[in-house]
Amino acid sequence: MAFALLVIIHEFGHFLFARIFGVRVEKFYIFFDPWTELFKWKPKKYIGGLGRKKSLSPEGAGDTKDSPESEATVEPAPSKKKSFWGDTEYGIGWLPLGGYCKISGMIDESMDTEQMKKPAQDWEFRSKPAWQRLLIMIAGVLFNFLLAILIYAGIVYATGEKYVTFQEAKMGMAYSEAAHKIGFKDGDIPLSADGEILSNPGEGRMKMVQAGEVKVLRNGTDTVSINIPSDFIFALDKEAKDGNSAISFMTYRIPTKITQVAPGEGAAKAGVEVGDVVIAIDSVATPSLDTFLVSLQNHANETVNLKVLRTTEARTDTLTLPVTLSEGSKMGVGLEVNPAAFFKAEEIHYGLFESIPRGVQLGTERLTSYARSMKLVFTKEGAKSVGGFGSIGAIFPEKWDWIAFWNIAAFLSVALAFMNILPIPALDGGHVMFLLYEVITRRKPSEKFMEYAQMIGMGLLILLLLYANGMDIIRLFK
Repeated sequence: MAFALLVIIHEFGHFLFARIFGVRVEKFYIFFDPWTELFKWKPKKYIGGLGRKKSLSPEGAGDTKDSPESEATVEPAPSKKKSFWGDTEYGIGWLPLGGYCKISGMIDESMDTEQMKKPAQDWEFRSKPAWQRLLIMIAGVLFNFLLAILIYAGIVYATGEKYVTFQEAKMGMAYSEAAHKIGFKDGDIPLSADGEILSNPGEGRMKMVQAGEVKVLRNGTDTVSINIPSDFIFALDKEAKDGNSAISFMTYRIPTKITQVAPGEGAAKAGVEVGDVVIAIDSVATPSLDTFLVSLQNHANETVNLKVLRTTEARTDTLTLPVTLSEGSKMGVGLEVNPAAFFKAEEIHYGLFESIPRGVQLGTERLTSYARSMKLVFTKEGAKSVGGFGSIGAIFPEKWDWIAFWNIAAFLSVALAFMNILPIPALDGGHVMFLLYEVITRRKPSEKFMEYAQMIGMGLLILLLLYANGMDIIRLFK
């Protein structure tokens, strides 16, 4: 659903600017329709699908099968009385690889070379000034970026932002094994990434991963520099896919506080109460939740001595409680996982007009971050990490969450905008590149050259698509 929305917005950008400049848009399709389509509709003209159509005009011939001759009779050149929407066929293809607008007088995905052999008409793309054609081509990318900004603005307007800054994380952060290998230690507090001060953990994580140097505060007094290898992001990705780490790069170190006790389970039978803070399992100290979870493993069906702090109005007592664990090393408790329950949180609420600049800031930061990460695709590890539709689907949470959905949709919109502006023939960026050449040299590339460039670009994109989805399949069997 998210991908279809992004495609619609992208193609609508092309459609809108084409119609503003008087260029005819012959087709507006979601997904591609080689040989046939699932559905098609042309206002007041016909409706149909799977190669057939039914006339909607009084003088129509009823249900007919598509043919070159019938197409010629129902697709006349636009009359002087122009319709903003009515001259376009809208449809859904059967090949879910994106979507397209077929713009008259343009060499595009349709490869309609026959049209290009005819004399240029004033309602065709090729007849318009270069600056208008340029705006038509960048409109899709622009609309995707604007959509991301709108989504981010909507999210912060609806929910605001609440987080514990790195500076307020008094116990520091806990790090995954991949992070330990390059020099991070549990308890380190991030200070800066390539000289940029870090505060918001949501933005700070990616800045740290993409940085060359990260500075942390260690033991409350020492400032330590950690060099970040260029392949660190791939080590984190592998760690996440292997599922051997409970931590994704880093997380807050917080006390182990009991929030629920299930009746009849080991903790309840031992006398554990809501509000207890666990400080040790047997003789192993567990000063934070991450150490508690690690220490609890491998004790299936065993009885452990749980040392807890219990605070009442009068005093705080230290108790040792014998807790029998289940087969899965569970004791039947709920744990506090929100760092804001222990540390001062930064909470920001945005009005309608305040949310827009924040949306612009978030959209720009995501675009910059994505652009910086693209260089890694051209490394050996980066090529292995490329994924297709399966990888895209995997980033959505299993349990429905509106905020997570819109956050991911906004990020994909930014990614789609960036990918489409790359100077590759068959992408918007390829057309923009040739248009800029025309503006600078005042010479149009020949139509034959544009045809060959389009075919080469489409071939490259098909190969990339096959490779990306092939890598998804390979990973399924690993």
